[in-house]
Amino acid sequence: MLQAREEKQEDWMAKRWRPAMGWLYMAVCAFDFIIAPILWSATQAYYHIVPFIQWQPLTLQGAGLFHIAMGAVLGIAAYGRTQEKMAGANNGGVRPE
Repeated sequence: MLQAREEKQEDWMAKRWRPAMGWLYMAVCAFDFIIAPILWSATQAYYHIVPFIQWQPLTLQGAGLFHIAMGAVLGIAAYGRTQEKMAGANNGGVRPE
């Protein structure tokens, strides 16, 4: 029973890591480019901070290496999934002609 549970858990992770990475990247970008700038400006307005300081996106620090790395991970994952589909890994072993 323990072995079946481990296989099921491994199977979930193997199937879901690609969409999880995509959702994580989308959440980070939404926070860094939408939510944080709004909260930053609202906080400055509430406390009457003059002059206003513009929000600096955290993910663009260090020449945007975070976006480059996530683009590489998601791009390679998409390419790998395409190769799996072409090899018949998800369609019963039938190869497209």
